[in-house]
Amino acid sequence: MARLVMLFFILLPIMLISTAYFPPILYYSWLLQNHELKVEQFETYPKQSYRNRCNILTANGMQALIVPVIKNSGIKTLSKDIKISYETPWQQLHWRSLKTAYSGSPFFLYYQDELKEFYKSKAVFLMDMNETIINLINAMMEWEVKIERTAYFEFPNEVSVLEDKRYSLSPKDSQKLGLESYIQVFSDQFPFIENLSILDLIFNLGPEAESYLMKIKA
Repeated sequence: MARLVMLFFILLPIMLISTAYFPPILYYSWLLQNHELKVEQFETYPKQSYRNRCNILTANGMQALIVPVIKNSGIKTLSKDIKISYETPWQQLHWRSLKTAYSGSPFFLYYQDELKEFYKSKAVFLMDMNETIINLINAMMEWEVKIERTAYFEFPNEVSVLEDKRYSLSPKDSQKLGLESYIQVFSDQFPFIENLSILDLIFNLGPEAESYLMKIKA
C-alpha cells in the first residue's frame, strides 16, 4: 500500500503557474490541490495580469490594487527581472484600501497585524515579494504550499508538463468561472463577485477558506 501511495504522488502532474500578487481564489485552489508547482520566471513579462495586481471588493464595487513595476529591458523584460517601483506610496494606499474594505469582515482583525507588517517591507523584485506573500498566507492560515521557480521557458505549444496554467487567468474575464458564492462584506449592495483576491475569501471565511478552496474543480 505504501508503494502505491508513493507512486500516486510521483505521477501527479507538474503545474506551471505565473507569479501573482495576493492571487485570485482559483489560483490559490491550484496551490492547495497540487503537490508540484513551478512558477514561470523566464517569460516575457505580460501587461495587465495578476502578476502585479489583485481585485478586492469595496463599498464602491470591485477595485484593482496594482503594484507599480519597472521594466529595465522594456517590453522584453523577463518576469524574474521585474522590479518594484516605490516612487508612489502604493503600499500605504493598498493597506488603507484593504483596511477600509474589510474592517467589517468577520476575520480581518485576526490577520491584520501580519498584513500591516508586510506592507512595511520593500522588496526589490516583484517575484520575491510575491513569494513572500505565499509564505505569509501559509503562516497565517497554517497551509502547506511548496513552489519552485522554472529553470527555463517552455513555449505553450511545446510544454512538456500536463498542466499549463500560466496564462489561464486574466483580470478581464476571471469573474465568469461559476465559483460557489459566499457572503462578502458588501453582499447587501452587490451581487456575488467571484475569484477576487484570496484575501477576500480569508477575511470573510477565515479557517473555512481551505475547505472552500479544496472543493473547487481546479
